Amino acid sequence: MATGGTLLVLHGPNLNLLGRREPALYGTSTLAEIDAELMTRARARNFSLQIHQSNREGELVDFIQAAEKGARGILINAAGYSHTSIAIYDALKAVALPAVEVHLSNVYARETFRHHSQIAGACIGAICGFGAASYYLGLTALCDALDGAKT
Repeated sequence: MATGGTLLVLHGPNLNLLGRREPALYGTSTLAEIDAELMTRARARNFSLQIHQSNREGELVDFIQAAEKGARGILINAAGYSHTSIAIYDALKAVALPAVEVHLSNVYARETFRHHSQIAGACIGAICGFGAASYYLGLTALCDALDGAKT
């Protein structure tokens, strides 16, 4: 039986350009399409979503800190900030909510600087390389973890 609750979904910099930004790398799905599918899948698991996109690191930190007052978990694509942001890592650690990191592209098949995530150590898991499906797989993993699913 699903336990439900609210989940925070965070999209980092440049993800507002999905669908037209390097479609060969990031796919043709728009952020609105991904968000709509996430909402459908979350509802099926008895979860609601608070979804935000920001190109500003501090604003992402603010959303994470605010999540402590009602969210049960975080699905985050910090995009380029994944590789550079100690502030986002610290915020995730501070709120101590289960978080799953997702990336559309396979970061390990790209530039070397993308091979390390600063935020991974504050997350219960990470999924990358499956396009928009990375978000859906990440949502499933987060819901399963919150529901206490055993694998």
